[in-house]
Formats: sequence, C-alpha cells, structure tokens
Amino acid sequence: MTTLDLAMLLGACTPGGAATLTSVTELTPAEGEHGGVAPARFVNGRSATYAYEKRFIDGAVAHTVLIDSKGSQLNRVEQEIAVAIADGAEPLASTPRISVEYGDGFVREYDYTLPHRLFDGHIRAGSIDGEPVTRNATYLAARNATTADVRPILELGPTALALGGWDSTRKARQGRYRSVLTGEIIGVLADQGPDATEVPKRGGARVDPVAASVRLPGKQLKALLDDQEAELSAKTIEKIQKEIKAAGSGTVSASMLGLGAIPPSLTGLGLVACSRIIRSHVVSFSALRQLRFGGGPEADAACRALLVSYALAGLARADSALDLRANCNLREAGPTRVSIDARHGHSVDLEPLSVEQADALLTAAIDRAREVAGIRWDGQVFEVLGNEVIVDHADADAED
Repeated sequence: MTTLDLAMLLGACTPGGAATLTSVTELTPAEGEHGGVAPARFVNGRSATYAYEKRFIDGAVAHTVLIDSKGSQLNRVEQEIAVAIADGAEPLASTPRISVEYGDGFVREYDYTLPHRLFDGHIRAGSIDGEPVTRNATYLAARNATTADVRPILELGPTALALGGWDSTRKARQGRYRSVLTGEIIGVLADQGPDATEVPKRGGARVDPVAASVRLPGKQLKALLDDQEAELSAKTIEKIQKEIKAAGSGTVSASMLGLGAIPPSLTGLGLVACSRIIRSHVVSFSALRQLRFGGGPEADAACRALLVSYALAGLARADSALDLRANCNLREAGPTRVSIDARHGHSVDLEPLSVEQADALLTAAIDRAREVAGIRWDGQVFEVLGNEVIVDHADADAED
C-alpha cells in the first residue's frame, strides 16, 4: 500500500491535482457490542437532546445519531496540537502562534486554543506595548489579508487557514477561511422506537456519608455563604439568597453548597445502542487551492502542503487519543481506510499515517516551504496582553 509523501501532497496542492484525501475508521464501544454510548448533546429550547439524522449506510437509508460533530473533532485536533507544542515536540513546536496573557494566575491561551482562532475576541481586545492590538501593523496585515495572499496569516496564526477562521464581527473586509479538514463520528442506531429517537432515561444521585440531608436556619446558611462567596458564581449566590429570604424563620437546604445527598432520579438522557460507529475525515485540496501566498505557483503549492501536513499531524494524534466524553469509551474495530482522489472516479489507497510518519511529513513540508517560499516557521510567538476587564467580569454560570 502506498505511503503518503510530500511529492503526493505537492501534486494534490497544484491545479489539476486531487480533490480530497479521505480517512474512515470503524469504531466500537470498548465494552463490546452490548455497550451504550453517550452522543454529543445539544440544547433544544430548554431541554437537552441528541442530533438524529438519516444517512445512506451500505446503500440503504439508516437512522443515525451524531456522536461527535465537525466542530468537536477539530477541537480535538487543536487540543493535541496544543499539548505537543506545550511539550516542545518538534516539528509542531515550530508552529507560529498568537498568545494572550492575562496574568494574575490565569493560564496563557493561544490562537489554536481560542474558539475564533486568529480573530478571537480575546486577541482583539488585547494590547501590545500599550496600544490596541487591532492597530498593530503585523496583526492588521493578517486581518486585511485575502485569499489572493494569505502569507501574513501563515506566518502569524496558521491554524485559522488549516482549521477555519472567520473575522465575523468586523464591519468590513471580514476574513473568512473554511476548514480544509472536516470530520465527524456517527452511530448507526439500533431499534429505538418507531422514529428511532426514543432514548431511555438515565439517573444520577449523590451520596453524602456525613449527612443525607442538611437543612440550616437562614442565618447559619448565610454565614456559610459568606465564607465561600469569593469562590461561588453570582448565579449560585443569588439563588441561595432568594431561598434564604423565602424561608423566613424556617430552614433551607444546603444542597446548593454541595452538602447532603441527592436521591436517584431518572431525568437525564440515557445512552444509545449502535450497530455501527463510523469516524470519517476529509481533507479538501480543492479548498487549499483557493489560497495563494504571494510567491508564485511553486511557492503556493509548498505553502498549501505545509498547511495540510500541519492538519494531518494534529489528526494523527487526535485519532490515536480517541478521547470523547464520559460514557463514550470507544476503540478501533478495524484498520483505518485512507485514500486520495486520483481524478475521474479513481482513487489510490494509502497507508494510515502514524504520529511519527505525520511528523516526518510535516518536517519535510516545513523545509520545502522555507526553501521555495521563504516562509518563516520558527515557533515565533506574537504576544498579546489580555484586557483585565474581561477576566474581572467572567462568570462561569452565564447562560449566554
């Protein structure tokens, strides 16, 4: 079986080359086929639900559930890239990046850990040398870049080009770049009622070995609240204060402060049974070929190959990690099937990339982009000082 190499990528990144590279893996519950899995949850009105869809599976229409969305899969790629960079693992540690530092014990964040990447609000609200970052020439060049020349982004925050970015709040000249890597995990549902969307309820409880119930007079509960107020959310404080006021001279449950037991109740969404679980990813060379980097066709192909190699290095790590959420422990049921489009209905089967192979491919792509395009890819960090007003008014319980 053919191993993906830089020459193949360069060919795919040149006009007339392949449209896509596709990776598909059959997964299964770690417990075996009897195991249920917890799909991704979504809010529908005021209640939680799962995303059900009809798909073609082996030529027939089937009821499926979304176990992990495109956005979540890309976040997992970013997370693995962030870990590799933090560990100093080359070649990913050489990735250009933007940092936002708030200080006072807050963890430094980077464009690849922030939701809107290069254009994230935390970056735009920050400053450099006392001046707003939005007035900085380097950052402004990246914001003003277009697909005709995105080199300023490639050397500042390339994750936005590989995994997508949109400068959505800007009044004009909004940068909008689609992700060249997409992916999802779906489950083919077993029998779950006539419309295949009946999910059993699952219960939860809390055991307190000290006291099954703790009810306190309002004054005493208020004293406990005052002791912990600095570490509680505004929403929790407000709710407890209302309970105390409503109780008058009576007692109030201290459960909101984590005291006392909570009896079992069947109120949560349960697990789903799947006959098959399928993970798929697609790299779009067609999307990559819309990007130019100001150096001519050979340089453009090298920069595109660099971006796709960067994405594949993160994907190789995310696929091997396979960490989704509680009650969704999966393992690979068979080998990953990888193929690259060969045009006119043909494709070439490829060997799945290991982390080591993906890193070697990225190293070769970096060297090529440096050689023919003069790209600076040396782990440079564009440091932004975060606006303290944001963290001073952060609220973990905010509904929006």
